[in-house]
Amino acid sequence: MIAQEGYALVLGAIVIAAILIGLGWFVPSVVRGVLIVLAVLIVAFTVYFFRDPERTPPPGAEALLLAPADGKVVVIQDVEYEPLYIKGPAKQVSIFLSPLNVHVNRSPADGVIEYDEYVPGEYLVAWHEKASEKNERSQLGLRHPNGTPVLFKQIAGAVARRIVYHVSVGDTLKAGERFGIVKFGSRMDILVPPHVPLDVQLDDRVTAGETVIGRLPAPAPEDTTTAETEEAGS
Repeated sequence: MIAQEGYALVLGAIVIAAILIGLGWFVPSVVRGVLIVLAVLIVAFTVYFFRDPERTPPPGAEALLLAPADGKVVVIQDVEYEPLYIKGPAKQVSIFLSPLNVHVNRSPADGVIEYDEYVPGEYLVAWHEKASEKNERSQLGLRHPNGTPVLFKQIAGAVARRIVYHVSVGDTLKAGERFGIVKFGSRMDILVPPHVPLDVQLDDRVTAGETVIGRLPAPAPEDTTTAETEEAGS
């Protein structure tokens, strides 16, 4: 299956291949063979890059945090303050996608999109520590049914120059549902509140829509007793 975002490029690759093969009839046989091989490689790579295999979320996915992209975990860190959507301390997991990974992106959790921003930017290599702050990116905030906020970012890399996503504020997603694609090498960041336990480690290989990277327990309720006591005392 080919991702719909790749239809035009696959068609373009086929046209280029046809032109190369056509030119092959007007050159010596050795050159003709090279052109045919090149034509086949162009189409094969384009189809391979835009492949969109079916994925099956694990049982109980409604309470899980799933990998939103295929690739390698390159960052796991605590963030002192996330200002966009979580608006507080957070945990961050970053996944690097090489040009050979499947680049279709999937929702990391069930929920409703409450925050949606596209940011033009630079094209630092995707694993650069400043890529999530300076590169072209989308920033999507999703509210899980239990109230937990999840922020996830599609980040362009040095080669990727095209971010595509098909959701906006008010849309409801299921864990593992397709929502977009980043073309060629890129990165995905996922940020969650500190109470969310993570199930991945650095250098783990993850699969979008299938690998569990965390659990989504309901946030601990506020201690209303303390608040009421303080209010009464005042």
